[in-house]
Amino acid sequence: MWQEFPLWPARASTFANRTDALFIFLIAVTGFFTVMVFIAICVFAFRYRASKHPVPVQIEGSNVLETTWTIIPFGVFMIFFIWGASIYMAQARPPENSMEIFGVAKQWMWKFEHPEGVREINTLHVPVGRDVRVTLVSQDVIHDFFVPAFRIKQDVLPGRYVTTWFHAVRPGSYHLFCSQYCGTMHSGMIGEVIVMEPGAYQAWLSGGGAEGSLASTGQKLFQQYGCASCHRSDTQGRGPHLEGVYGKPVLLSDGRRVMADDDYVRESILNPSAKIVGGFQNIMPSFNGVISEEELKSLAQPGQGGVIANMPLGVNPVPPNANPSLPPQPKPRER
Repeated sequence: MWQEFPLWPARASTFANRTDALFIFLIAVTGFFTVMVFIAICVFAFRYRASKHPVPVQIEGSNVLETTWTIIPFGVFMIFFIWGASIYMAQARPPENSMEIFGVAKQWMWKFEHPEGVREINTLHVPVGRDVRVTLVSQDVIHDFFVPAFRIKQDVLPGRYVTTWFHAVRPGSYHLFCSQYCGTMHSGMIGEVIVMEPGAYQAWLSGGGAEGSLASTGQKLFQQYGCASCHRSDTQGRGPHLEGVYGKPVLLSDGRRVMADDDYVRESILNPSAKIVGGFQNIMPSFNGVISEEELKSLAQPGQGGVIANMPLGVNPVPPNANPSLPPQPKPRER
């Protein structure tokens, strides 16, 4: 019955039943107490009407009553908190070995890329029965990745990677919205998530016109922008050695230690002077405005540590005839 109720979105992910159960519980509790308060008002208005009690009678306080109406609401709200926190924590921690999808939000479209290199605009194909982790970033303003049927909603921020995940349980096509006002065409920033059977998904993926995997695209960009001339795998480079750095603390020139996470990798590409690695000079040019979000995504590879993290240890990425004495100066992108 509920699936046919037009005001009730389809339940198409493992989060749907848990989220709906909490929502129904909230409505039931608030509805119950609303009715109780209304009944109490009517009873007291009739019982203590002026014609029956022309002279008001002083009522003394009751510690038992006051304690009761304090403890019961506190207990109810703690149930709300614990229940809601458990759902939030489950949504905030993608399972290991989740399928990776990378997305860029921009006015006014969604752009997705699969690890195999297949790209989509305003449409996302995923297999049913598989944990899917979506790493998102905004190219301009704040957007919001919202799939009502999955009961997931995640702000997408400029200059910062965010993640959300879901486990689809029903094949079908489901609405994708931007639920954060993002400009004049906000209402048109819509798409769909298409959930397919595993076999059908693999067939679609193999025929999707892949332009090279995310890792291979990142390798090409690493060579194209001359990164390899300084970030060598030996001791001759003018930039820091990058292999094995991701996920570990990095000592900076000012004595601080920072974690080499996704945001650190991104910032080091766009604003390299913000955090200088100890023992190296501030010579790397900024690539802010030089590379697109799609290219940056291929280089940084959120959740995987970037291009160098995926290179075999001991492999020197420097191309033949490269000159490591001076860093290359990137050219601004044509807009």
